[in-house]
Amino acid sequence: MHNIEPFWKWRDRYIAEEDERSPFYGREHSEFEYTQQIYNYYIHPQWDEFGSATLYMKLLFADYQRQFAIMEFIGEWNDCISNDIMFLKRDIVDVLIGEGINKFVLIGENVMNFHVSDNSYYEEWNDDVTGEGGWIMAINFREHVTEEMLSGELNYYIYMGEKFNNIPWRNYQPTHLVRLLDDLLMKRLT
Repeated sequence: MHNIEPFWKWRDRYIAEEDERSPFYGREHSEFEYTQQIYNYYIHPQWDEFGSATLYMKLLFADYQRQFAIMEFIGEWNDCISNDIMFLKRDIVDVLIGEGINKFVLIGENVMNFHVSDNSYYEEWNDDVTGEGGWIMAINFREHVTEEMLSGELNYYIYMGEKFNNIPWRNYQPTHLVRLLDDLLMKRLT
């Protein structure tokens, strides 16, 4: 796992650690010291900790004018034992919503497991953004992870599933990716 880096090709346009409005503003990362772990596995030092012992993330892009954020995750998303969604919602999402973000892209290719619990934080998150014309979309999550999320009825709050799991998101610039996802969503709704 130590060689899985967060996506870096947009760093010439956005760096969360340099964005004063980002919850990760001022963070420093080593390129050489591997100190963060998921269980017994070291992870690349560019991943950001946000309160979970098993789930890390990277805020890849935030566009406050267009009101969207793109986040990539790695690890085990565990709402059952460690309530990862609480940390994500309170410490990251609420800050971004306060800055006007209402569209959230969650990239889950490197999420190995998901353990469902209560869905109240997801419901709250959905309520926070849908009234403003926003949405939450989970893309490229592994099939077994998506199935576990669906078993917790998170699809009432997050757009997810097969239609959103084969998106070549790395081929797009952030604004084009969000436009593509908006179009996919409109086709699904009509």
